[in-house]
Amino acid sequence: MERPQPDSMPQDLSEALKEATKEVHVQAENAEFMKNFQKGQVTRKGFKLVMASLYHIYVALEEEIERNKENPVYAPLYFPEELHRRAALERDMAFWYGPRWEDAIPYTQATRRYVRRLHEVGRKEPELLVAHAYTRYLGDLSGGQVLKKIAQKALDLPSSGEGVDFFTFPNVASATKFKQLYRSRMNTLEMTPEVRQRVIEEAKAAFLLNIQLFEELQELLGQDAEDQSPSQAPGLRRRVGSGARDAALMETPRGKPQPNLLSQAPLLRWVLTLSFVVATVAVGLYVM
Repeated sequence: MERPQPDSMPQDLSEALKEATKEVHVQAENAEFMKNFQKGQVTRKGFKLVMASLYHIYVALEEEIERNKENPVYAPLYFPEELHRRAALERDMAFWYGPRWEDAIPYTQATRRYVRRLHEVGRKEPELLVAHAYTRYLGDLSGGQVLKKIAQKALDLPSSGEGVDFFTFPNVASATKFKQLYRSRMNTLEMTPEVRQRVIEEAKAAFLLNIQLFEELQELLGQDAEDQSPSQAPGLRRRVGSGARDAALMETPRGKPQPNLLSQAPLLRWVLTLSFVVATVAVGLYVM
């Protein structure tokens, strides 16, 4: 009697993708940029950066979708009226960057890598396009409304939706029902086991491209913070690489090391110590 072979992955493509991308999905959500965003710790600078990156990404994705809209490897998932984001992002770009936004928006290295991969897939491996559409559109439908509200509150944006058009899907009456429809269409795509596995690997790669983008944006914001920090002002930059010796020295405008300000100001040390004690007591009361 022939022993049945165990099924190593869920039968439906949608379930296989969901299962295979669980780990990398969590990694994307835990990227510092996204964690800060979800806490409401988002600046106008950071929001403008991520929105500009999304504009470039969706222009590339939707160009390749249009290229393959009649290709049977993608055609069942063609929902331009319901899903496509380019027009909404163009309105958002005009809101954030002004009427000449096309000349003003940034185009970061991680964004370029993402865009390059989308064009490679659309032109050379269109059977993998479903992985990118799944990653982007279903993610936007799932968490978009929450992120929209966070951005509106954190950035004091108008309730009319200006500046966050990207997160609004006016032609999707129910996100839950539409996602069910989309997944059912995904499951009708005919593909060999080999192509199916490549689609799964491409979905993981799509998440990694997003993670790289978030890491780059966080790094750019961190550089801005350093540039604006008082410790980075001319004449006050700490030298790097001298270990503990540098911790007690500051550079003067002429480059001559001087004793650290704290070593010359006992009163200032006392004030800082008192502030720490007061803060510690306050935290203790809060926890109780």
